[in-house]
Amino acid sequence: MNDTKHDPNGTAPRGDRDGTHDVVVVGAGAAGLSAALLLGRARRRVMVVDAGEPRNAPAAHMHGFLSRDGLPPAALLDLGRAEAERYGVRFVRGRVERIDPGFLVRLAGGVVLGARRLLVATGLRDELPAIPGVRERWGRDLLHCPYCHAHEVRDQPLAVLGTHPGAVHQALLLRQWSDDVVLFPHTLDLTAQDRERLAARGLRLAEGEVTRLVVDGDRLRGVELRDGRVVPRTAAFVFPRPVPHDDLLTGLGCARGDDGWIATDRTGRTDVAGVWAAGNVVDPRAQVVTSAGMGSAAAFALNTDLLEEDVDLAVERHRAASAAR
Repeated sequence: MNDTKHDPNGTAPRGDRDGTHDVVVVGAGAAGLSAALLLGRARRRVMVVDAGEPRNAPAAHMHGFLSRDGLPPAALLDLGRAEAERYGVRFVRGRVERIDPGFLVRLAGGVVLGARRLLVATGLRDELPAIPGVRERWGRDLLHCPYCHAHEVRDQPLAVLGTHPGAVHQALLLRQWSDDVVLFPHTLDLTAQDRERLAARGLRLAEGEVTRLVVDGDRLRGVELRDGRVVPRTAAFVFPRPVPHDDLLTGLGCARGDDGWIATDRTGRTDVAGVWAAGNVVDPRAQVVTSAGMGSAAAFALNTDLLEEDVDLAVERHRAASAAR
């Protein structure tokens, strides 16, 4: 890595003089890597901290990412890291415990990183219903995103588990991929309108509480109900509760929006000066490709913000030098 960046005023930026990084990125998923890549190309001093626990790790493949459709999620991250490293971006494996004022990023084990700006891209976790078999089949034949996974199970007998109000929409949507979709209301209280819409769409209901997913030969075979019935199915969908990993952002005082998630503008800027957030930590609906775009937008804004500070410092030095003549 070449730590000496181009400086039109003939002096290195502050980050290179005192060991403070221009940007510390927390999280090396699609959002964090995309931002790091652009910032590295902008010749910024960037450190990426990652705990190595991506949300989509259980999935064998990712879909809907132009030019990368079908690639294993881990392969995308490996490619992204290699690209960023070519531009001098540095990486450290670890978990950030807290961030102190002045942007001192404290990692478990005692490492402390100084930063002029922060990008938090720590993602979210999917809180799954406590139904036997759900966690074991998660990311395999128990899925959540029709746009990500439904094409791979098209024309199969599909189940939708009614563990979340969003399950009704999920079932209606999945009808595009299969003529055989069964919604298991489970604990959902369906309205008359819900039932009418589902019937009009050609979806069936299997009333009763779901007790487990039936697995045989390491494959989903059906969904068992409290009365002992087993409805044969080869793939199932569930709407998990998304829980953002936003403790670092709330610890910095970042405000939440009306939806309960950390509020940002279109570039990912929070209401705390110098702090950006991107990806699933602020948007539960963001796919991998969407998160990458959010990281890119944040990088542009971060570099512009740093540029304004660099110019202000250069003006101060220029005025001081002129006064001393």
